[in-house]
Amino acid sequence: MEGSFVLCGAYVMEEDGGFSDPRDVLVEDGIIRAITAGGSLPRDAVRYDCRGLWLMPGVFDCHAHVGMSTDDAWENHNTSYSLRVLQTAGNLRTMLHSGVTFVRDAGGADAGVRAALAQGEIEGPELQVSVNLLCQTGGHMDGYLQGADVSASTEGFMPPAPGRPPFLVDGPEEMRRAVRQVIRAGADWVKLCTTGGIFSGTDGALAPQLSPEELSVAVWEARKAGKPVMVHAVGGEGVTWALEAGVRSLEHGVFMTEEQVALMARKGTYLVPTLTVYQHLAALAAAPDSPLPPPLVRSGKKLAAQLGQSVRMAHEAGVPIALGIDSASRGTHGHSLEEIYWLRQAGLTPEQALLSATKRGAELCGCADTLGALAPGFQFDALLLDRDPLHSEVFLEADAVGGVFQRGRVVRRHPQLSL
Repeated sequence: MEGSFVLCGAYVMEEDGGFSDPRDVLVEDGIIRAITAGGSLPRDAVRYDCRGLWLMPGVFDCHAHVGMSTDDAWENHNTSYSLRVLQTAGNLRTMLHSGVTFVRDAGGADAGVRAALAQGEIEGPELQVSVNLLCQTGGHMDGYLQGADVSASTEGFMPPAPGRPPFLVDGPEEMRRAVRQVIRAGADWVKLCTTGGIFSGTDGALAPQLSPEELSVAVWEARKAGKPVMVHAVGGEGVTWALEAGVRSLEHGVFMTEEQVALMARKGTYLVPTLTVYQHLAALAAAPDSPLPPPLVRSGKKLAAQLGQSVRMAHEAGVPIALGIDSASRGTHGHSLEEIYWLRQAGLTPEQALLSATKRGAELCGCADTLGALAPGFQFDALLLDRDPLHSEVFLEADAVGGVFQRGRVVRRHPQLSL
């Protein structure tokens, strides 16, 4: 389906997240040229019958770790760098075929992976990278090995790799250097950790990490280089300090307050809540035979009681919400579209949940003038579905997406388009 073609009679997602009556979509050289209701289109364009199908933009996953294929620390540290890179290529291909056409990586993938995608060496979504996660000594990503007296990223998340800057930062001047090193390494985003994680224990999850001074330096250095900042933070003062520093997006935010949400709205900060991963963690903690130790089971149950509350508050306050699932293993890559369902469960309308998966992600990643919507002049990254996407539960099904296009090229051919 290269060159010029028309998808005829599809229900097309519109600017408000709803769907049109049947429309014909003309695509030429990977760009949408026209969307009409039976209007005049080039006679030489190949036509495909899409009656009864829904057409929506490709999905943006704004929080993934495509360079991670396992959460087993032993496997991570015993896997060669070259094999990890090849596994990353496989993860990206899986995501693209599931319907994700753009990824913002939240730590792990480097500029070389981004270049390989851009040059067509590997198949996958368009990619923005943060290269590393910066945290304080003893912070969220510091999986310090006491017996060996060495620092290692939590669970071997990011084993040492050529060209990867250090991830531990202490003090404003170290932060200045660290941010500059990450940007030198090719980062599109600077990623910081300002709180612990959900399973850091009740106190650890909400305890602030990095100081206001360190955060201010990080945002200033990033802004000077034209780079935005994304922040891992689940609640407490670490959220407030990050927002006051001027970060572009807040990741997770499970335990935010109404005051913090109001500050987000005033600052125009995006929320990427990653509900899917937390739903899985909460279910793991609630299982009768949970493999988690008692303190983590208690944290998981507290999480379950809070899930979705920050999203509801943020939505009501007008905070823009973008989709991301925090996938970090071969079993989670390829499930990004489940987040649409969980956003709906958290209080977004079906239309708003679809916009979070498409237009809001494009806005966050700075490419909403050409991606994230179906309109003339936009790149044709799109999905074909057999069932109405406004029924968000369809995204819990493995076969929800029947066809995938990227830049007008068929990635996954819908059976109805076969000749």
